[in-house]
Amino acid sequence: MTLGDPDGSMPTIGRGATIRRGTVVYGDVTVGEGFTTGHDALVREDTVIGDGVLVGTRAVIDGGSTVGDEVSIQTGAYLPTNTTVGDRVFVGPGAVLTNDDYPLRQEVDLEGPTLEDDATVGANATVLPGVTVGERAFVAAGAVVTEDVPADTLAVGAPAEHQPLPERLQGGNTVR
Repeated sequence: MTLGDPDGSMPTIGRGATIRRGTVVYGDVTVGEGFTTGHDALVREDTVIGDGVLVGTRAVIDGGSTVGDEVSIQTGAYLPTNTTVGDRVFVGPGAVLTNDDYPLRQEVDLEGPTLEDDATVGANATVLPGVTVGERAFVAAGAVVTEDVPADTLAVGAPAEHQPLPERLQGGNTVR
């Protein structure tokens, strides 16, 4: 694992952390208590992470991102620069969030997505730049989310269409 930067700066990491081999946490990162990573996770500069957060194997949180408390970011998930994640959010394995509408084609300000409290993003789903996934919303596995998802809504398909949230998916996420 690598904690800190070549200039000697070290991240601030709360008590009870488990940081597995191959993980890199940049020097100006702040992490709360009970932080856990899989192997080879990456947390880049100027990121703030709350308490009880899991960052899975080979998951990446790019710089300038904010992650709330009791969040689970599964294996291989990617959160780009300027992503905002609320509390009790689940990001499934291989989910990709993006922050650039026109990579290498136009000069734009990078705008990360926002995942509000208790949102779920399923495995291999893609969330485009600037999209907000509302509180308790659920993005199905493999969905491509091109527009905001209202609170308590299911987003399914590519491009994702909105449906009422089925009763079995209603309510907030439960931390296990």
